[in-house]
Amino acid sequence: MSDFSDKVVYQVYPKSFQDTNGDGFGDIPGVIERLDYLQDLGVDYLWLTPFFISPQRDNGYDVADYRNIDPKFGTMEDLERLVEQSAKHGIGLMLDMVFNHTSTQHEWFKRALEGEQKYQNYYIFKEGTPDQPPTNWQSKFGGPAWEYVPHLKKWYLRLYDVTQADLNWDNPQVREELKEILRFWKEKGIRAFRFDVINLVSKPEEMIDDCEGDGRRFYTDGPHIHEYLKEMVHDTGIENFVTVGEMSSTTLENCIKYSAPEEKELSMCFNFHHLKVDYKNGDKWALMPTDYKALKALFEKWQMGMQTGGGWNALFWCNHDQPRIVSRMGDEDTYWKESAKMLAGMIHLMRGTPYIYQGEEIGMLNAHYPSIDLYKDVESLNYYQILLKKGKTKQEALEILAARSRDNSRTPMQWDAEQYGGFSEVEPWLAMSAAFRPEITVAQQREDEDSILNFYKQLISVRKTYPVIAKGEISFIETGNNMILAYERKLGEQKIIVFCNLGKEKQEVAISDAWCDFKILLNNYAGREKISGEKSYIMKPYELLVLENEIQE
Repeated sequence: MSDFSDKVVYQVYPKSFQDTNGDGFGDIPGVIERLDYLQDLGVDYLWLTPFFISPQRDNGYDVADYRNIDPKFGTMEDLERLVEQSAKHGIGLMLDMVFNHTSTQHEWFKRALEGEQKYQNYYIFKEGTPDQPPTNWQSKFGGPAWEYVPHLKKWYLRLYDVTQADLNWDNPQVREELKEILRFWKEKGIRAFRFDVINLVSKPEEMIDDCEGDGRRFYTDGPHIHEYLKEMVHDTGIENFVTVGEMSSTTLENCIKYSAPEEKELSMCFNFHHLKVDYKNGDKWALMPTDYKALKALFEKWQMGMQTGGGWNALFWCNHDQPRIVSRMGDEDTYWKESAKMLAGMIHLMRGTPYIYQGEEIGMLNAHYPSIDLYKDVESLNYYQILLKKGKTKQEALEILAARSRDNSRTPMQWDAEQYGGFSEVEPWLAMSAAFRPEITVAQQREDEDSILNFYKQLISVRKTYPVIAKGEISFIETGNNMILAYERKLGEQKIIVFCNLGKEKQEVAISDAWCDFKILLNNYAGREKISGEKSYIMKPYELLVLENEIQE
């Protein structure tokens, strides 16, 4: 495995990043147009969410052709130009491979529906009658996980949308097809891959009802998952690529194995446990205040567990499926800037590879749409109806969507204060965030030394300057306060101490004698310079305080 410990990945959602042809839809030339900005930010890799041919039922995660560019995004020549220009800017491209399922518009599935047994074996079809699904498993988008095809008298598994049919990885021909897709993109110059919900691809041989849950315990981190990942990586020669797996409802033990270098599976893993601490009874669509005690415990469990086991974390708050973290765990108003910086510093300084989702570096906020008519996300629209059927009022359902919808992260990138934020000259495919304001733009923050954008540049710079951040060990400091997260990074004699005030109330922290000579490396409040001689320190709302034991050359 190559050394990627000091690298930073930036996620681009092309559909909402930059429109260059005036159709209100972001495109690949738009990414090229912004490479100078991304280079200036300091990132090493661009993860591009899918731009392959797709009916866009799930915004490109329903792939109809893995080898061709959807014309809405541009052409293969545009993509080849992006590979070339990115390399000139010192940036690698990471493609998003959706290998758990295909669109039902994919040629394989169409041929399966036409009755070709070979292609029916590419998917998971089960004989049955219209009134009796093979199991009681539930789709992650709501409703049954099976869809009946009357003329075949068979059901097919679809863990997500009805138009996303799960592939049968137990079929060697399927695995070979997917390897060929990776080889195709390798030849185009791609050197990094992100694998969508990859830990769900190995289904159990015997499919039975789940009397305890929605079925996920039977197929999550399934029976052959490690075997299939090793085979895919080995046979395509991507052992030294940067690879990251999105792991749905996974376990620490499996993530250690997925990402430990000696296993030769993946470079790192996304897990989502820390983003469920505001789910009431584990239900994404039931709101509750953030459980900060649980948040702290989860970070400690995963950081220490992955370190002990030799695994590697992908560090993130935001992506195309998650609400904006400042809206979720920070403050949208008085402490908008401070909370955005604190949340960034908290994870960028942990052990792992940090990911920045477009707009996160300027503190973009949730969509705050006042009407269901503004939402486009299939999951959100499905759950709006489910919530109404459960007895929620329209207003209550909208409040839940305002906190949880995936559209919160998909609003157009805010480059400047023009009507459509510099994203497009025409009305975008998805409405601008109702929280759009001039200070939450790249143009304004570039000119402000104290901006969130410039703080992100600083975080990326210190990762590359201080080996202790990229390669050091981590240990957590008990503060006796649920609202203060504190940890130490250590590499030889080099140390940094990180304190995070997670809320809007002032908090007091004890200052150990061992830290009395430490200097302040980073602080999200201007004017703080030293703590020498103090036995305690009063942290301001959402304050980030980072101490170092010596000045690095």
